[in-house]
Amino acid sequence: MAHSASVSDGKRSSAAHPRSINANGKAYRWPDDPLVVVCLDGGQPEYIEAALDRNLVPNISAFMRDGFAAIAEGAMPSFTNPNNISIISGVPPSVHGISGNYFLDPETGEAVMMNEARFLRAESLLAVFSEHGAKVASITAKDKLSRMLSHGVKGGIAFSAEKADECSLAENGIENCLDYVGMPLPDVYSADLSLFVLEAGVKVLERERPDIMYLSLTDYIQHKHAPGSPEANEFYQKIDNGLGRLSRSGAIVAITGDHGMNDKSRDDGAPNVIYLQDVLEQEFGTGESDVILPITDPYVVHHGALGSFASVFIRNGAVMDSAVNSLRKLPGVEEVMKRETAAQKLELPADRIGDIVVIADKETVLGKRAADHDLSLLGGMRLRSHGGLADRQVFFILSRPLNNFYQNIAQTRQLLNYEIFDFALNGLL
Repeated sequence: MAHSASVSDGKRSSAAHPRSINANGKAYRWPDDPLVVVCLDGGQPEYIEAALDRNLVPNISAFMRDGFAAIAEGAMPSFTNPNNISIISGVPPSVHGISGNYFLDPETGEAVMMNEARFLRAESLLAVFSEHGAKVASITAKDKLSRMLSHGVKGGIAFSAEKADECSLAENGIENCLDYVGMPLPDVYSADLSLFVLEAGVKVLERERPDIMYLSLTDYIQHKHAPGSPEANEFYQKIDNGLGRLSRSGAIVAITGDHGMNDKSRDDGAPNVIYLQDVLEQEFGTGESDVILPITDPYVVHHGALGSFASVFIRNGAVMDSAVNSLRKLPGVEEVMKRETAAQKLELPADRIGDIVVIADKETVLGKRAADHDLSLLGGMRLRSHGGLADRQVFFILSRPLNNFYQNIAQTRQLLNYEIFDFALNGLL
């Protein structure tokens, strides 16, 4: 059967549209050319810098030279779900409500994956533009993001590479997706998952000409391989090729990341872990605390559910201060904050984080009990992970130059990854 999509004339919308739209309290201009925003999952700047040093990424190099480039910071915690939703909404987690990949739902008392649209508290730019007649597409590597990215979008194309073989016209705006993209279904634990997203993006751009497209990759390679390694360099070469094809097809290309990535292993190669539940139970007894690891998602093989951010729920308020003091003394812990302080300083939704927030330093990860983590899943490789304050840095790259007003903004303060739509829609010459 021949492939098809919800829009097949290959032309951009010719209907009248507003000069700008408003979403979450901010105005955004309608793009003059198709805009493609790409989230490089795990996009620690050193990966691109290493590839630039070896002249492996000519398209990214051209964007940085002829357009704009800076280092931005992501939202906290530096995990996938909070940052992708920040990027597509233009606001921090305190506004959109997504506090991690996984959380303790205060309404049910159960720890659940935070990948359902019912948890969202802010508008998606993709949805708002679509409501005003824009052709919109969102393609993500892992299916865990798909429902939230497509929430509220009218028409358009939305699917994940992970489940591309299950796409339907009614549900995803596209059918026979593997034929359409011209690639086999990729393994979820592979570089091909990201490359499928980029190839799909190129095909959708060429054939459907969406006004706005969001592409979200996966960090499998970055979890496994250090910047400058042969595997990472090969991966970024292929990413660069896809980005160049998007630009040559007439799109504005905007690139950022959801979080960085750092080595979290000891000199002997073992993960550098603090098992918080073990620590708390040794001091305060069992049943007095619950440690939630917001990095947890359905794909733990490459990180073992070990990240640098944790929420702690304390059942007995009388021991709260003692627990805070004990946690602060642990080597490798960078910050310990009570709920109200963490919500204010980190712009988090206070009702969706623990009584205590614990953040590890650049070289350390946090676990529950040692018995809860199967480190054999790491396959003997050094643990690379994220979640902390030290793991927020990502590139912020635009294929076209900024106007003077936005250049001034970029020169006077720290940019945030979730400003990428603002800069790409409002800030270009």
